[in-house]
Amino acid sequence: MSGIPHDHYEPKTGIEKWLHTRLPIVGLVYDTLMLPTPKNLNWMWIWGIVLAFTLVLQIATGIVLVMHYTPHVDLAFASVEHIMRDVNGGHMIRYFHANGASLFFVAVYLHMFRGLYYGSYKAPREVTWIIGMLMYLVMMGTAFMGYVLPWGQMSFHGTAVITGLFGAIPFIGDAIQTWLLGASAVGQPALNRFFSLHYLLPFVLLGLTIVHVWAFHTTGNNNPTGVEVRRTSKEDAAKDTLPFWPYFVIKDLFALAVVLAVFMAIVGFMPNYLGHPDNYVPANPLATPSHIVPEWYFLPFYAILRAFTADVWIVQLVNFVSFGIIDAKFFGVLAMFGAIAVMALAPWLDTSSVRSGRYRPMFKWWFALLAFDFIVLMWVGAMPTDGIYPYISLIAATYWFGYFLVLLPLLGVIEKPLPQPATIEDDFNAHYAPKAGADASAKSAE
Repeated sequence: MSGIPHDHYEPKTGIEKWLHTRLPIVGLVYDTLMLPTPKNLNWMWIWGIVLAFTLVLQIATGIVLVMHYTPHVDLAFASVEHIMRDVNGGHMIRYFHANGASLFFVAVYLHMFRGLYYGSYKAPREVTWIIGMLMYLVMMGTAFMGYVLPWGQMSFHGTAVITGLFGAIPFIGDAIQTWLLGASAVGQPALNRFFSLHYLLPFVLLGLTIVHVWAFHTTGNNNPTGVEVRRTSKEDAAKDTLPFWPYFVIKDLFALAVVLAVFMAIVGFMPNYLGHPDNYVPANPLATPSHIVPEWYFLPFYAILRAFTADVWIVQLVNFVSFGIIDAKFFGVLAMFGAIAVMALAPWLDTSSVRSGRYRPMFKWWFALLAFDFIVLMWVGAMPTDGIYPYISLIAATYWFGYFLVLLPLLGVIEKPLPQPATIEDDFNAHYAPKAGADASAKSAE
């Protein structure tokens, strides 16, 4: 699909022409800033700039922290304390970095659920969606490896639990786990590997971000109506869009300032609120914490991992059919990664011809339940594995898979959508254009 018709950069001076023929960087920046953007975007389209800012923040603070961190099992915890106590501004840099990870995941979850509601994964944006899911996986890997580096109790034992999941893979699991750790148990080789990858992966994420932006600049932005920008002529496209600069840049910067005000309040007044107390105790292989939990942004998928125990009938059935190869532990691992995979497959699971959830009355309710289900999974993932909590985990995990594998394909067949606006211009005028009565009142007042 061709891009949205608009005026492209034309070099005027001799220097501009000389540079443009050799390195068209000015044209690239101009076309990015002046990209025609649907004029009806709402405030849920702010999370892209928050994510971009946070990625830069994490890379910048991470580079400074690496200058003072020592990746050794006997020195790592002390080097973090050295950063906190002795490095000028070190405590703030570390708090920016640690809480920046949480901001990253808050923004990415809102960004993803926005895309799921407004159908941003549908044609022609399937590749953009898949690239975004790859970015999410890289984020998860980077965050996990970063959590290992302080070498506190939760870092050490959390690493043992998570890498132990790979040991559940039939036949080759033990070899993979040993390869990941570089030894038979969590120790110096594992710390070296995770430190190296934690430093490398953000730059991979930066590269994927550039590809992600390039992808949606090719197809154009989705918008709350799901109606495409008219591409018949520049005049029609101009009626549906506004240049990204200055309209959406100013809007995004205002939203970023509001988000950062909240972020700075957390960093300044409650920087350890999202951390775990056990991680402020040096790692001790001989003393296991009573309740090992990952960081909050992993909890929904951790809950799904724990939901499928040996008592669940589908686990027993799969175990029987596979002749005991797929046990409860491996089934839980498959379910955890499968919960992410079904999100990635949303472009092909959603059979509705209507893109935006705004015009899908049945879909709205099921999607609201999905958002609530995600919060429930996050909560129950931090709870113990006894009492009523396993049943809540199982119900919530079942709905998660049911939504993507059953409801999305079914709703496209049985749901009767509401009428959609013919163009983005029509939707914009319906919400923001002066009403006829208001015009008449203004003229009479004159």
